Parts: sequence; structure tokens; C-alpha cells
Amino acid sequence: MDTIASLFSFITWPVSWVIVQFHTVYGAIFGPDTGWAWGLSIVSLVILIRICLIPLFVKQIKATRGMQTLQPEMKKIQERYKNDKQRQSEEMMKLYKETGTNPLSSCLPILAQSPFFFALYHVLNGIASGDTIGAVNQKLLESAQQAHIFGAPLASKFFSSESDVTALNASLTDVRVVTAIMIVLMSASQFFTQRQLMTKNVDTTVKTPFMQQQKMLMYVFPVMFAVFGVNFPVGVLVYWLTTNVWTMGQQMYVIRNNPTPGSKAQASYLERLHKSVTEHGKTRSRGEKAVVKAIVAKGRDRNEFERKFINGLNKAGLAAQPDGNVIKSDASAAAQSEDGSSIATATPKRQQPKRQSKSQRHQTTKPAGEAEAKTSLTKSEQPEDGKGDKPADAAKKAGQQKPAQQKGGGTRSKAQSGQRKGPQRPKSPSKK
Repeated sequence: MDTIASLFSFITWPVSWVIVQFHTVYGAIFGPDTGWAWGLSIVSLVILIRICLIPLFVKQIKATRGMQTLQPEMKKIQERYKNDKQRQSEEMMKLYKETGTNPLSSCLPILAQSPFFFALYHVLNGIASGDTIGAVNQKLLESAQQAHIFGAPLASKFFSSESDVTALNASLTDVRVVTAIMIVLMSASQFFTQRQLMTKNVDTTVKTPFMQQQKMLMYVFPVMFAVFGVNFPVGVLVYWLTTNVWTMGQQMYVIRNNPTPGSKAQASYLERLHKSVTEHGKTRSRGEKAVVKAIVAKGRDRNEFERKFINGLNKAGLAAQPDGNVIKSDASAAAQSEDGSSIATATPKRQQPKRQSKSQRHQTTKPAGEAEAKTSLTKSEQPEDGKGDKPADAAKKAGQQKPAQQKGGGTRSKAQSGQRKGPQRPKSPSKK
């Protein structure tokens, strides 16, 4: 570990200088030789480093989401070129280039944090061995050696010898109890961070080998922290425990406010968003508008939770708009198809039909068959010699000609009366 720490000695002086500045502030409050002054200096160093790494953390989230989205395509490539590893690698690189995804982006915060970790280890190891390093002069070295955190010296380790611990004015039992508790807390925080990532923030509809790898890391990382933790000084354990707690809180914030689509965390988030929107009748923040806008833009590609959210808005008489806003409308006008193919922007006004004349209404109300029958009857009522018949004779003639004139009407009436259509057999004469 000392060899690795010496490789990052170029950053040792800045790290030691930051610790000294924080120690000056906390030393004026708690006393320069107390464990509170030195412990809070290390905690403040962690917070400062993690704040500087927030842009890399955002990039890590985007890279992780991108890798989760590409898992189905990667699986297809692996199955297609399972016998040609070179072609498989080429297709993978091509896919990463087309989508702008970098698999190493998810490791950026850890890689960026490692120089600070090893530089701090180098500083604390120098304090344990009595060597001045970086901005830590002889006076500060003696102050750090006298500092104890819950009875354990800042530079002591779990496997420190009794003589070394006695030289730092402490007991071996206190050192091992404190370091053991810190190692357990450090491993537990790492496990909980990975567990909430796997159980709440993973798309349950996609089963890929990536999920199996994450499950394996969920158990491997805590074991690694426990194994390496016994060789860390107490100051380094404070650093690593603080950064794990920060990561856990940061992860909880992301899962609550920016969950992975299709995950259980997204279902909980959309339930809270639906309750807020229906209560106030609108989206209140820029983040809520961005979420609604993204859901509306998906259309047919919405997952189960997103469709449930849109349908819930429709039942409440609200309609989600493409710009992310939510407007009030009638349930019938605001209703969208479940696949999102249609989006109602406002309640459409009812158009009044044009006023028709009396003759137009008379023509539209009468059926075509009746008009046809009337025309045929009118023609049949006119005699060939131009003289009009009596009303009784005209009605009689009309009744005789009606079955012959109405081709469709007579057949239909027979069919309705129960007789068969088409020509019928002549009845056989009855035998007397």
C-alpha cells in the first residue's frame, strides 16, 4: 500500500494543505490536539472532494442508464457473433460509438477519487511513522499523534502492535473495537448502496447479464472493504466511511428524484407526481415538466408505469401536453389512447349544423324507397287517354300494380312474413 501511495505523492501536498486549513478552523473551536478537530478536518476534506466530483457523478448516471438501455442490443450482438470474438468486439465498439456511450464512464468517480484516497493514506501513514509530509510540519505532526477518535489514535490500525499503540497513548482493545465498528459500518453502507441500486433502480422488464454482474458486485465490494479495512489507519477509515455515507445519500436522492425508467423507483415517483399534479392541477417545477414531457414524447414506447400515470391524469380530467404542462379538460376530450397515439391539447368546441330549408329537410327525412314508390304510383295513376279515374278505381289499380312495381319491397315483406325467397314449388293437387 505504501508503494501505491507513493505513486500519488504529486497530490500529497495539496491534500495535506487542505487538511491543515480545516484543522486550523476546527482547532479554534474544539482545540488543536483533539480528535474532533482532526476527524472533522478529514470529513470536510471528503465533502469538498465529493462536491467537486458531482459533475463526474452525473456523467456516471448517464453512462449507467445508457449501458442499461443498450443491454438488449448487446445481447443480440453476442448471440449473432458468438463464434467470432473479434467481430463481436468490433460491433460492440461500433454500438458504443453510435450511441455515444462509454463503459468506463461509470467508473469515473472512483478513478477520480483514488488519488485523493492514496494521498490521504500517505499523509496518515507518515503521521503514524513520525515523518513530516507535505504541509504537515513537526508541530502539526505531534498534534495529530495526540488526537484520538473514541480512544483510538488517528494513525493506528486494527493489526497495529501493542507497543505502537502504547507509544500513541492508547490501548490495543480500544483501537480494535473502534476499527472493527468502523469497518462493519463501512462495509454495510457499501452493501446497502448497491442493494438499493439493484432492488429499486433497475428496469425489471429487461433481464440481462449486466444485472447478474451488479448482484455479484453487491456482495464482493463489502467483502473487499472488510479485507482491506483492517490495514487502514483510523483516519483513512473515517475518510472511507464518510465517502460511503455520502454515496449512499447521493444514490437515495437520485433514485427518489431521477429513477431509471421501468424500475420500482419510477413507479413510486410517478405515484407522488400524480398526487401532486392532481392536487394542484398543474406541474409546479421544471423537473416535473421535464418528466411529463419525456413521457408524452415516448408515445407508444411508454412502459406500464408511464401508461398508468397518463391514464390517471385522464380520469382526473387532466391532459398532459407535449411541452410538459398539464391542463384541465373534460374527461372525454382529455382521454388518450393507452398507447399514447393521440394527445388532446384542449376541449374542442361543438360545431352547430347549418340551418336547412324546409324542402331540404323534407327530402332528407323521407327514405329513398318511399319516394320511389310514390313516383311509380303517380305515374300509374295517370291514364293513357288523359282522363282521370275515380279515386276508388285509382286506389284499386294502385293496389293491383303495387306488387309488380315494388321489386324490393314485395320480396322483403314476404321474407319477413316467414316465406322462403326465390321461386317456390307448385303444390301437388290433393287427392279426393
